[in-house]
Amino acid sequence: MSKPRGPYAKTSAKRQEIIDAALAAYAEAGSRNVSLRDIAQRVGMTYAGVMHHFGSKEALLTAVLEARDAAAAERFGPDPERTGLPHSAILRHNASTPGLVKLFVDLAAAAAEPDHPAHDFFEQRYADLRARLAERIERHVADEVDPAWLARIFIAAVDGIQLQWLLDPEIDMAADIDRLGELLIGPRWTPDPDAQRPAPDAPAEERPASSA
Repeated sequence: MSKPRGPYAKTSAKRQEIIDAALAAYAEAGSRNVSLRDIAQRVGMTYAGVMHHFGSKEALLTAVLEARDAAAAERFGPDPERTGLPHSAILRHNASTPGLVKLFVDLAAAAAEPDHPAHDFFEQRYADLRARLAERIERHVADEVDPAWLARIFIAAVDGIQLQWLLDPEIDMAADIDRLGELLIGPRWTPDPDAQRPAPDAPAEERPASSA
């Protein structure tokens, strides 16, 4: 497939440059808000110039979350549910980018409106995630357990723990989700290999400190 040429190629490249700049701005932001003027300054453009490429702030932020998901797929694999427990590893990584976590939480809530630019993105994202996770869960739970229901509950917990963490950064999101996976699905729910978890019957003095 040939690469785009001419004005379209330049427009596509500029859009990607803006998305990359916005992704970096939110990753570095911490609890500070990021404005479109901050992003425009990073790419040497005006606010109006950025709007020309995306039409609205919401459309740009949707593209940022799409880029964030693409980066996560590259880092953790396109279908991480098949390769152990990805959520704790992803949450541990997310803890280093609170600005992006806040963006995800804020945009997910706003996207409940059907006419929001991120509505279709989140609708499809959750549908795909539920299907993949339910397929994996089905291999490890008893027949009387509904995998689709359990997938919904687990995803709700993953999203909800991120909101609580924004309010209380002392929460260890990764450890909490590891424990939930083991409680709901059992020992076959492989924990994140980077997590240092004590044996249940280990004496308190032998247990590693929390990584919160």
